[in-house]
Amino acid sequence: MSRLPHVSTGPYAPPAPARELTVRSADGARLHVEVHGPEDAPAVVLAHGWTCSTAFWAAQIRDLAADHRVIAYDQRGHGRSPASPVCSTDALADDLQAVLEATLAPGEKAVIAGHSMGGMTVMAASTRPAFRAHAAAVLLCSTGSSQLVAASTVVPIRAGRLRTWLTRHILGSRAPLGPVTPLARRILKYGTMGPGSAPHMVEACARIVHACPRRVRHSWSQVLGLLDLDHGVRELTVPTEVLVGTADRLTPPAQARALAAALPHCTGLTELPGIGHMAPVEAPEPVSARIRTLVTTHLRVKEGT
Repeated sequence: MSRLPHVSTGPYAPPAPARELTVRSADGARLHVEVHGPEDAPAVVLAHGWTCSTAFWAAQIRDLAADHRVIAYDQRGHGRSPASPVCSTDALADDLQAVLEATLAPGEKAVIAGHSMGGMTVMAASTRPAFRAHAAAVLLCSTGSSQLVAASTVVPIRAGRLRTWLTRHILGSRAPLGPVTPLARRILKYGTMGPGSAPHMVEACARIVHACPRRVRHSWSQVLGLLDLDHGVRELTVPTEVLVGTADRLTPPAQARALAAALPHCTGLTELPGIGHMAPVEAPEPVSARIRTLVTTHLRVKEGT
């Protein structure tokens, strides 16, 4: 029973990067960064979510790297980025800022896509100078800015104190996930994916999530449980697309609608029928298409003016 961090074959096997580098954040935390695709192509930066890694973006990297420079990094404590004692939204913002400064030329713009905690990273970084200097447009995918535990529908009972208490204890559990077994796949699929997700999609997500160290999983669950980035949404002034699956139990569509209503420059809200929280894996083509549209509309046009 494998503990591999990702699948090694099929469409969700991570492609080999053109180059890799280690970036140091403001507090010295080391971040693993991968660069895919042609060096002179339009830049896309991908920030993954809680318990995931760069492997989560395998389908988008494989598609976009044909004609984009795709920059993906492991959040601190995830993937090949070592754990840090500092877990906070400010640290996430510092990390994104460090990646942008290390991989983009002065004045160079990029489309930045964040999934789940990656989207929260973008919101946290919205006022940072490096973010404002480099962000041409943003995709917020399967994410929210506050009240995450209360809004979650992972526990299938009526909203209220009991559901919030149960959800907090489930998501914040210190228990090890163990090997990827049939039961583990069923649990992960129920909590994070749509009912129609194919077995190979569930397998890919399970391998990635189960590879996240339990201490890292627990530490970041505490940060997300207290999240309040509503102010960051209001400061996110670049063109921003919002995407969510209608079967998302972790950050339900109501969260996406609230983001779209609060954003100063929302360019659209896409709700994918039957798709759960893991939209980049469950619906790779629509997610990649939204990123491509943002590049075409907001990055190449600006560079040509």
